[in-house]
Amino acid sequence: MANTKEIQSRIKSVKSTQKVTKAMEMVAASKMRKAIEAVLKTRTYANLSWGTVLNLSNAVNNNGQLHPLLAKKEKIKRVGIVLISSNRGLCGGYNVNIINKVHKSIQKHHHKGKLSEVEADFILLGKKGAAVNTYFNYNIAAEFPKLDAINELREVVPVAKMVIQDYLSGKYDKVMVAFTDFVSASKQIPRIKQLLPVDIESDKEELGIVGGDTRVGIDKNLVSEKQDKYLSGSPSVDAELENYRYNYIFEPNAKEVLDEMVPRLVEVQLYQALLESNASEHSARMQAMHKANDAAKDLVDELTLYFNKTRQASITAEIAEISAGANALR
Repeated sequence: MANTKEIQSRIKSVKSTQKVTKAMEMVAASKMRKAIEAVLKTRTYANLSWGTVLNLSNAVNNNGQLHPLLAKKEKIKRVGIVLISSNRGLCGGYNVNIINKVHKSIQKHHHKGKLSEVEADFILLGKKGAAVNTYFNYNIAAEFPKLDAINELREVVPVAKMVIQDYLSGKYDKVMVAFTDFVSASKQIPRIKQLLPVDIESDKEELGIVGGDTRVGIDKNLVSEKQDKYLSGSPSVDAELENYRYNYIFEPNAKEVLDEMVPRLVEVQLYQALLESNASEHSARMQAMHKANDAAKDLVDELTLYFNKTRQASITAEIAEISAGANALR
């Protein structure tokens, strides 16, 4: 049994740790509020811009014109994945979840056989994303600095320019972004979203999902229930929904309009993914520190009880020794 001094020293140490975790929880909560505010301000615009370009691409495809950033490639040999993680730890399973999500998605493609030769390059935003190389031996093509406070769109412009140039040059046949979608302070969902080529028919179960929540946001804001059926490709409603198609007039022409709009769309989607991940990171860190604070409190209570029992046993032993000595003198 440990003596009372050792127990007191451990109680003091745990209380010091508890002060640190409490302070980190408060800091994370403050950052989380600002991050959530930024997410909510831009989410509607990001969803609307995504829906607008999807409709534009649909209209252009119907006219027989195919933009390089919208054209699907027959064979997928190399995929570029923008992985958004944190710079520091102490945020629970935030980084582990998104890295495992990406790895499982790649493995799912591999096991199906049809994409068995696919290679994946990672473009990192956040230092912890380097774990994809450490644990799974994936190639890291580039790493960009990630700020804790994301304030302006220009912070993701270098990443967007790089992936667009690499896609147009043929280095990548598909470009994805892996991020953590902020649902609430207690719930964050890792997602993988296809950036290039812009595709409305991405498979929700494979590498290349477009987040379900994002699609819902588009449907609610852009299209009626009937038009949503049309966008889903239901053949039974084609005639009924002919009047719900968008008609666009491109000036000077469709290619020049899309040359400007699609890169902006990629930037906005990366920016929104970064904001979502930022809010999720601070939420995860706040939860982790809250749990650590509660665990420290429980440990202090247990150690205090143990200390009291040890002290009581020590006092009882001393009383017994005194009584034995007194009886011996008699």
